[in-house]
Amino acid sequence: MLVTAAVLCVLSALPAFSQLSGSVGPTTSRASKQKTTCNVLSYGGSVGSSDIGPAILSAFNNCVLKNTGSTLYIPPGSYNMATWVTLKGASNWALQIDGVITRTATTGGHMIIVQNANDFEMWSSTGDGAIQGHGYQCRNTGPRLLRIITSTNFALHDLIFVDSPAFHVIIDKSSNGEIYNLAIRGADIGGSDGIDISGNNIWVHDVMVTNRDECVTVKNPSQNYKIERIWCNQSGGSAIGSLGAGTAIENIYYQNIYTVGGSQMFMIKANGGDGYVRNVVLDNFIGLGTAYGLNIDEFWSLAAKASGVGVQLSNITFSNWDGYITDGKRRSAYNILCSDTAPCTDVTLRDVNIWASNNVGKYACESAYGAGACLKSGTGSGYSQVTQTYPKPAAYTAPPTMSGNLDSGFATNSAIPIP
Repeated sequence: MLVTAAVLCVLSALPAFSQLSGSVGPTTSRASKQKTTCNVLSYGGSVGSSDIGPAILSAFNNCVLKNTGSTLYIPPGSYNMATWVTLKGASNWALQIDGVITRTATTGGHMIIVQNANDFEMWSSTGDGAIQGHGYQCRNTGPRLLRIITSTNFALHDLIFVDSPAFHVIIDKSSNGEIYNLAIRGADIGGSDGIDISGNNIWVHDVMVTNRDECVTVKNPSQNYKIERIWCNQSGGSAIGSLGAGTAIENIYYQNIYTVGGSQMFMIKANGGDGYVRNVVLDNFIGLGTAYGLNIDEFWSLAAKASGVGVQLSNITFSNWDGYITDGKRRSAYNILCSDTAPCTDVTLRDVNIWASNNVGKYACESAYGAGACLKSGTGSGYSQVTQTYPKPAAYTAPPTMSGNLDSGFATNSAIPIP
């Protein structure tokens, strides 16, 4: 897939570093999952089907569940889908999508749910397998495309997800997963999340997302993630949050993140709540023309205020950042606004150089302690927001561009093509 080569041409290699706590991906080989082929064409499906959902479910129930070491196979061709499926409880199996599945019903929920899977692989052998949501026809009222729930030792790769009516890919409280070589194209509108992840020990890499909401975002609860080589190409940008009551997020590592347009280079967002986010490294970020740059906002008004004294952020490191926001008069390039009743501690900015296209630089800090920008040193109680201007950083350089950078997002009221 082109994502890897393109991103590696721009982002420099870093020393090996990982927040992963163990191995990820299937525990047995792909060959071991090909002892039995459960072809949807043998279970009531047909190329050009008006609803491939029942055939997928039949192949799963009557073949995958009865044959350990099997592959549910959707061969090349076009298939409409009006019946959503939940594929629950199998081990040592694969879902191979080499065709294009297109949503036709407007029922909510998820087109495909994989639940309680173990030693599982979902992939396309050609790289052309896709799910087309045509969300422009039922914006925010139709289904999400894929949800993987409480599954272990899994891989999701070499697939394309386009124009979901809502979110595209959700990884829900799952563990030991590898997610890579995905292309996600959503509309230029909120509620179009690319990849949302919660769980433990997950590696996400070589992914491109276009939308106007989350790019690759960590949700609660989460621990031990490595997220790298992400191209947020006219995307809302990656984030941790939004955070509420009972937050438990730690050991998160992002590196080599390239963001074009959108809302921010990276954001940690909350409004009230409690719990913690700790031991986070955000390394080697490049941003071109985002609205915000480095953005911690624990007063995020787009989320209802949650009960609690505030989420405690600690040991958060931003290193090796370069980029610019669109309007330094309107927004602070460095926005570090922490809970007044649970101040941030040990926030470190190292070699972070953000500027603005209109040549105005501003810092904003509140109840935040650490080193860099307008952060106060040491620790202490909450304090009111402090805003100050700063000159163009001497180490700032114009960020590199890639030939595939989009000038704008995709329309909300017309079809988005499958790349």
